[in-house]
Amino acid sequence: MSGSVVVSQLGARMHYAVPRIFASEGRLAHFYTDICATEGWPRLVNRLPRRLLPSSMKRLSGRIPKGVPAELTSTFPNFGARSAIRRLREKNSIDHMAHTVWAGSEFSRLVASSGFHDADGLYAFSGDALEQMQAAKQQGMWTAVEQMIAPWNVVEELVRGEHASFPDWAGPYIENQYAQTFAEREKAEWALADVIVCPSEFVRRNVIERGGSPERCVVVPYGIDPQFPAQDIIRIGGPLRVLTVGEVGLRKGSPYVAGAARLLGKSATFRMAGPSKLSTEVKARLSQSVELRGIIPRAEMAKEYEWADVFLLPSICEGSATAIYEALAAGLPVICTENAGSVVRDGVEGFIVPIRDSQAIAKAITELSDHPGTRAAMSENAVSRAAEFTVKRYGERLLDALSMLPSPRQNQAARS
Repeated sequence: MSGSVVVSQLGARMHYAVPRIFASEGRLAHFYTDICATEGWPRLVNRLPRRLLPSSMKRLSGRIPKGVPAELTSTFPNFGARSAIRRLREKNSIDHMAHTVWAGSEFSRLVASSGFHDADGLYAFSGDALEQMQAAKQQGMWTAVEQMIAPWNVVEELVRGEHASFPDWAGPYIENQYAQTFAEREKAEWALADVIVCPSEFVRRNVIERGGSPERCVVVPYGIDPQFPAQDIIRIGGPLRVLTVGEVGLRKGSPYVAGAARLLGKSATFRMAGPSKLSTEVKARLSQSVELRGIIPRAEMAKEYEWADVFLLPSICEGSATAIYEALAAGLPVICTENAGSVVRDGVEGFIVPIRDSQAIAKAITELSDHPGTRAAMSENAVSRAAEFTVKRYGERLLDALSMLPSPRQNQAARS
């Protein structure tokens, strides 16, 4: 790939890794996002005492796209404020998906109407990209769309099964007409894309099964820069400490964490760090076997990884969970499912278990508990594996995946 690129994204996804990657290569023509603390009225947030800010404003204050030149950045703060207000009014999954469709299409129209700064290509994200991709194609640009998670129809099918198995966790499944609208947007984006970037083979396989072109689907695993120190000593003795990070709920496979905890009893200690929308009754029952830590500030997450002996994420559906990259960098053996979209190799950095299988999770934990040497080897392998998936390596893989795209000269010919 050569030439310049426009990147658009809602939110501070992966700390603005994609626009930073293109900016570091001198290829970022422009970056569009909804709202950040460096543009318009939101920049005033960082002038206020942090202790006085509500949680939503604290999150906004952290939206600073470091490494992305301010002169190449445009935001839509009024849209961002409207979107935030609409999110506060959500009462259920239907409201959430209705907002997701509205926000994605509105943001995409705003980008399309703002122009592409003579760029050669557009990099956007699934569900938020359709209108801008249509406009970019009309100008002869190449387009890339990142499919951040499995296609939404797949997500809905998998989660529907969890509702049937655990109705008390989230209530009966409700048919969501907006989910189909979102899924149709995804398919329309795949049809326009020159490249469909998938973070894992799990996502790529499901995109192809739902109509995406196999030739245009590429796998580019994510990368993070280690933020938590790797463990120097493998703890011996006492119950094995098992950590799960992420929202406590059906998609993350939380009921199977609870099932494994009940099977293992006092031979292992389980902890979940993350938000939860569960009822008081379900939380109380879950707390009998798992410690619920709630939302942990980023600055305090190192203590959670330091506490743990093993990381567990039996997700039903993901793209490629970044918490697993963090756990590997922290030197934790990982137990996860194929659907978590991880870079973990079964038997090397941890164990890959089937979805919906508490017995398999308990067996893997017992293996690590009974064999400290295996755990020590997997811990060492985890750190080595994490070193292959830094932001720098992510950028190299992403640029390599886009190398097949047309050159500026080819684009100019298409425009003329």
